Amino acid sequence: MHLIITDAWLAKSQAIYLSGTRLLVAGFVASFILMVVAAGLYHWVFLKGAREGWPVVGTLVRLVVKDEAEQRDRFMRENLDLMAKRLGEMQAKMMQLEALGERVSGLAGVSPADFKSPVGSGGALVGSRPLSMQELQATLADLDKITDQRVDLMTLMESRLFDQKIKKLMVPTQQPVVGSTLGSAFGWRIDPVNGHSALHTGLDFPASQGTPIVAAAGGIVVTQEYHAAYGNMVEIDHGNDLITRYAHASKVAVKKGDLVKRGQKIAEVGSTGRSTGSHLHFEVLVQSVFQDPQKFLLAGQNLPVITGQASRAK
Repeated sequence: MHLIITDAWLAKSQAIYLSGTRLLVAGFVASFILMVVAAGLYHWVFLKGAREGWPVVGTLVRLVVKDEAEQRDRFMRENLDLMAKRLGEMQAKMMQLEALGERVSGLAGVSPADFKSPVGSGGALVGSRPLSMQELQATLADLDKITDQRVDLMTLMESRLFDQKIKKLMVPTQQPVVGSTLGSAFGWRIDPVNGHSALHTGLDFPASQGTPIVAAAGGIVVTQEYHAAYGNMVEIDHGNDLITRYAHASKVAVKKGDLVKRGQKIAEVGSTGRSTGSHLHFEVLVQSVFQDPQKFLLAGQNLPVITGQASRAK
């Protein structure tokens, strides 16, 4: 490309030759200068118009500012909605965790009120700064993960404690005649009928006829019959080859196959069968071997006595 420059006063001409590369560089430089000048003018005009309140420029500035504010508000609303959803999920999990804690503490014999007081915390304030949205979301995610782990742990603990409680309720630890004093103990004695030395295979609880007899533990009634020696007799299977036997009853309130609870009325004291007076003969058998029931009853001294539970009459 050739450019000829003519000076009218000096009547001189000068020829300038521009190659393709020089022309491209010159065009780029000129475009860059124009962009800088345009941006500067745009910035100056808008700033001056905004400060001095030019009608058109002021309106454009307000529209731009309003659009930016609406975008920020929309972004904040979306984040607030997301945070509110996460907060609702956390509240639901905390309620689940609190309910689990109350059930577990009940099974463990601990008062839930002992854990409701606020946990003490504090210390010197060093380098305080507000949390960013990312940090807050990360903290909520960590809390969500920890809450899930605690729920799983509490559920497992509840299951284990419930199993332990069921096992305790299936061991004959409650006295079958509430309030009665022990008469004849387990072991060798002089038989009250024939006067010979004989093994007494259970405990005798003297009581007036009609006094309620309750199940020493939960289980299933496996025998309800009249026996020549035991009279009206009830046997309850508590699992693990453990059976309790209640003899000499005047009336029976359960039948074979019934599921009974600890402390439930199953019969009434009487003097049926081989008996010299109104009393309950109580036996405990493990793998069909007679055991001293007193060992089991002493183990349940600190357990609450359950009375007055409903039973199904025969």
